Amino acid sequence: MKSIRFFTFRYLFILLAGLTLTSCQPYYIPNSLNSLVAGKVLKLATVYGRTTYYIGPDGPLGFEYELAKGFADYLGIELQVYPFYSYPALLAQIKSGHMDIGASGDAITSAVSKQFKLGPAYQQVSHKLVFRQGDQRPRTLADIDDTLLVVEGSSHAQTLLHETSEKPDLSWQSTPDKDAEELLQMVAEGALPYTLADSNALAIQRRRYPQLSIGFTVRPLLPVAWLLNPNQDDSLRAALIEYFGLIQQNGRFRVLEDKYFGHVRKFNYVDTRSFIEAANTELPLYKKWFKQYADDIDWRLLAAMSYQESHWQPDAVSVTGVKGLMMLTRNTAMDMNVTSRIDAEQSIRGGAQYFSSLVSRIPDRIPHPDRIWMALAAYNIGMGHLEDARVLTERQGANPDLWVEVKQRLPLLRQKKYYRTTKYGYARGDEAKQYVENIRRYFDTLVWLEERHSAGLKEEEKRPTKFMPSP
Repeated sequence: MKSIRFFTFRYLFILLAGLTLTSCQPYYIPNSLNSLVAGKVLKLATVYGRTTYYIGPDGPLGFEYELAKGFADYLGIELQVYPFYSYPALLAQIKSGHMDIGASGDAITSAVSKQFKLGPAYQQVSHKLVFRQGDQRPRTLADIDDTLLVVEGSSHAQTLLHETSEKPDLSWQSTPDKDAEELLQMVAEGALPYTLADSNALAIQRRRYPQLSIGFTVRPLLPVAWLLNPNQDDSLRAALIEYFGLIQQNGRFRVLEDKYFGHVRKFNYVDTRSFIEAANTELPLYKKWFKQYADDIDWRLLAAMSYQESHWQPDAVSVTGVKGLMMLTRNTAMDMNVTSRIDAEQSIRGGAQYFSSLVSRIPDRIPHPDRIWMALAAYNIGMGHLEDARVLTERQGANPDLWVEVKQRLPLLRQKKYYRTTKYGYARGDEAKQYVENIRRYFDTLVWLEERHSAGLKEEEKRPTKFMPSP
């Protein structure tokens, strides 16, 4: 996945609401952007998904949603979201002009680019052939000997249509009844032999289903961009170019990309599988205490921290002498009134209180979740070293209040040319960076496991109670 950088245009003559003619009378120039702003509503066509649009506990979420909300705010108008259940329906609504932009996160194939105007490309993805770990690995499409299923109308279907034109014997099917996430789940559970997935979606789903394996790359580096009505003028497209240029320049795009994709790019099959197993077997022993002492911190984040620290082993001891589920130092334990670091409940309480104190010490101007990621780094290497990394970030002209910028400077604390200029000197900043990324991945997986568990309980509640005859 690569981000595409854009030039920021300092002027957009097509954005002018009118021109002054020689008569000095204002003349209104109608165009798609003016009409949009006048209507005060931006209609977004998208699909449901973890990285596109969904309703979270606190409201709408999704990479595409947040990008579109930012664009609506940039124009000073309201965003209205219309999630579609099929790609053909979404494309038809954009082509008819009923929707203003289409942001499905789907790759742009040549077939789509010929039918629509496109916004600027802001990511690149590749199409992967996915199969289940343990099955025979296919290395080319000629090796496909069982059902290959993709979502109807998606870029994956378009890719296979293109391949079929060159390989008439290629056998595959499309479905309107499943989305890409469901197909990946089916492959993971052995219900489907093969599917295609883009590198973004696969990176996220492999944290949930580590048994998903890549056979080969079918199509490399396809752009991701928003779709626009092909029959309108270029004024809306010009505004999109300006907007994406702005958020590339001010760092907002990198923040959003890191939020949804930055911590899942690296995949470790053994670690992910072990974590999920431990979440089912070890975590239930301590879950009540994570919930009890979490206070205003998500208990699943504390649990993820504990796994990173000790793999949920209450008697764990490191070579540096830190101990317990939350790997507390002797001094921290004393400060938190922890009398036994290997007592599970005391360790969780002390770790939770200490982490909360670190969060409170992060400057108030730093927003959530950046303040959480920075506090995690401080838990690992100390607040002083975190501040050193923020100072280095500012010295290099980047924003010290953005985690996506600070985490790039943490590894510099290992290099003499940098740490000799800092207040607290040498630190294993690269380990702190990896520490935070690991916890973020564990946290995401715990959220997913909890959601799946809750959904299962709801299904159980819906089932009719069996009739039991009276004795």
